Amino acid sequence: MKLSGAMVAGVALLFSLGTTTTAAADPAPESEQAQILATNFQLPFPCGQSWTGNSSASSAHRSYEIDFNRGSTADADLGDTVVAAAAGTVVISAHQGSTNGYGNLVKIDHGSGWSTYYAHLNVRSVSQGQSVSQGQKIGTVGNTSKPGNNISPHLHYEVRQGSSYPSNIQRAVFNGTTFGYPQQTLTSKNCGGSSNPYSPQEVCGTGFNVIDSAALGSNGTVYLLYNSGNRSNCVVTLKAKSLGTATATSAYLEVQGSARKTDSGNFSYYAGPVTASAPSTCVKWGGSAGGTAYNSPWEHCD
Repeated sequence: MKLSGAMVAGVALLFSLGTTTTAAADPAPESEQAQILATNFQLPFPCGQSWTGNSSASSAHRSYEIDFNRGSTADADLGDTVVAAAAGTVVISAHQGSTNGYGNLVKIDHGSGWSTYYAHLNVRSVSQGQSVSQGQKIGTVGNTSKPGNNISPHLHYEVRQGSSYPSNIQRAVFNGTTFGYPQQTLTSKNCGGSSNPYSPQEVCGTGFNVIDSAALGSNGTVYLLYNSGNRSNCVVTLKAKSLGTATATSAYLEVQGSARKTDSGNFSYYAGPVTASAPSTCVKWGGSAGGTAYNSPWEHCD
């Protein structure tokens, strides 16, 4: 949790939601770790994005809680997409107000007592009781908290098992590997549960990094990438169904003031890449797979 000045002490009151406080968490037993691995949690960010997690940058932290950032400035990550680390049911989607320091919180129940927490969100994109798939957008990175807590945008992420707080906080596991506490930079393999052998970066080429994505139901995901070296955008749609079979798939990119570029046809794995130079210019982007389409507004104008 990145804090501003004297507010570190205030955020130390980041407590559980009405659960019992006990001694600090011990390392999870091997049997519990095996259960975590079995759930196949992925990084809570779109496929291909690289984020740095830190478990020791704030006095508010209990063992194994992680704060994620990737930008070089305090507000760089504000509004970035947050996705579900694993499939489950949303049991909390609410602003916690003065109750604790979580601000806008989404909690997902993954079954067998396992749950994940996504705190300080700027926007919540899911509702209580909603079923979500792995890789589905659930909100955006923000800096919401309790009154008086002045924090910079980041994602506060937790994995819990059971209800005895804080001993129920477990080590985070991403793509089958335990997070390298206290700090590690990881590239997301959260590709919507697809077994598509291609990644967005592989399709678009060297220098491109994912800056946004949209799930096409369970049919695939459309990605927007950016290359800071040549200031170009790239759009690719990766299929998640009928892999290896040519089916209708599309991807498009429109730079404000220019004609739309589209790659549309029957493809086995992906549509695209569609690239265009867009320095400090708004873009529209989107695509389709399996009859489901996404169309963005004008955005990413910087």
